Amino acid sequence: MDSTAIAAAQRHKVRYQTRKVGDVDVFYREAGPASAPVILLLHGFPTSSHMFRDLIPLLSQDYRLIAPDLPGFGQTKAPPRGKFDYTFDNLAKVTEGFIEDLGLAHFAMYIFDYGAPTGLRVAAAHPEKIAAIITQDGNAYVEGLSDQWGAWQTYWREPTPAHREACRSSLSADTIKNWQYLTGADPQLMSPDGYTLDIAYMARPGADDIQLDLILDYRTNIDRYPSFHEYFRTHKPPLLAVWGKHDPAFIPPGAEAYRRDLPDAEIHFLDTGHFALETHAPEVAAFMHDFLGRKLKG
Repeated sequence: MDSTAIAAAQRHKVRYQTRKVGDVDVFYREAGPASAPVILLLHGFPTSSHMFRDLIPLLSQDYRLIAPDLPGFGQTKAPPRGKFDYTFDNLAKVTEGFIEDLGLAHFAMYIFDYGAPTGLRVAAAHPEKIAAIITQDGNAYVEGLSDQWGAWQTYWREPTPAHREACRSSLSADTIKNWQYLTGADPQLMSPDGYTLDIAYMARPGADDIQLDLILDYRTNIDRYPSFHEYFRTHKPPLLAVWGKHDPAFIPPGAEAYRRDLPDAEIHFLDTGHFALETHAPEVAAFMHDFLGRKLKG
């Protein structure tokens, strides 16, 4: 391998690091030149920064990519329930602290699933930091909720032990693999690595109750939607929506709704499901290169 090839390989090399934010040890992946424009990648449920493993090398020549694991997910170490409240407000607070610790003054934000209400809390609180938003199946409108939210919505209305227990099936191996990952996706393009790791993370002691706490708190995200829309209308961040059109949880009208508050939003649908990066990372990267190349110019 010649020196040019070695230098190129070094640019794509992913670094695995940890930052202390209060009582939380935030694990994160980072790649790309330190001087390049930053993209903060926020994962969703039930996954971790591992979901960006295919996307990061496709963008790291031109961008500095930073992908943390949120508290309760992946390799991030947070205090147990009772010593740390697993709410979306707290996920956002830890993300804000992580951003501050890294000294990120201006960046694009990639939001997916749980990463959307987490990241949009940060964006609304610090609009001057947000250069652009890429939302990949990251919902912010009631139109984006499918008809599959019944058990969760019942739990939100009546948070009884029985209704909490009814949501436990959302954490099962079968639901993670067959509903979240494989629904609407080509199984021949779906690596088992993602769902196998997520299933293992969900099986860790105490993980189920943390996730059930977050399921209950998800109702606060719906309440926040109007404030997110106000942020869009007031600050007009450039926005790219790249959506799996067969997503069983967040349906295409949720992507199209962004144009209500951001008429210039760019929206693309992919022939896949919820975890679009598992099957269509090159396509997502191509849309991002084009979009960010225009929106971050200068």
